[in-house]
Amino acid sequence: MGGPLSPCQVGMPLYCVGLVGYNRPQILLKLLATVPPGKGQNKGEFMTRILLLGLDPETVDYSDPALPPGMNAEKIHAGIAVAVKQFTDRGWESDVGYLRPDESAGPTVERLLRSTNYDCVVIGGGVRLPPRNLALFEVVINAVRKAAPGAAIAFNTRPDDSADAAARWVAPGSRSL
Repeated sequence: MGGPLSPCQVGMPLYCVGLVGYNRPQILLKLLATVPPGKGQNKGEFMTRILLLGLDPETVDYSDPALPPGMNAEKIHAGIAVAVKQFTDRGWESDVGYLRPDESAGPTVERLLRSTNYDCVVIGGGVRLPPRNLALFEVVINAVRKAAPGAAIAFNTRPDDSADAAARWVAPGSRSL
C-alpha cells in the first residue's frame, strides 16, 4: 500500500499518499500533516488528533436523571468550546462529532473516523450514561473498533473534562498511523 509522498498544496507541510487501482481514479488514503516545532513536539512529528463524540445537544433529554442536574444544550456547547480550547492548548488537533440517537449514529461514527486518523476518540457522557442509551453506546463503541482499531477510547464525565480524558490515553507528542 502507498506510493511516493507528494505535496498536496504548494508551500504547505501536507503530504498525500495515493493508490491507483483497477481503472479507478486515484484514491486519497491518508493526509499526514507535519507541524512546526511547538509545545511538546519536535520538528517533523505528527500532530496528535482527537475526536470528541457526543449527542447533538438539541436531541438530549435533559430530564433524564442519569445526566447531571441543570445540564442543558447551552452548557453542553460551552463545555465543548472549553474542550476544543484545551485540546489546542495541549498542541492537539481536534474534531467534534455530533450524533443523533438513532440508526444514523453508527454510520456517522464510521464516516467521521474514516475521514482522518485519530489517536483518541473521547465518547461523551450523554452517549454512555443514560441506561436507555445502552444500545446506542454499543453501536458507537463497535463503530470505533471497526473504523479506527488503533485509536484509544476515552470517556469524559462532562464536555469540559474531555482533554483530561484523552490525556489518560495519549502520550505527549504521540501519533498513531
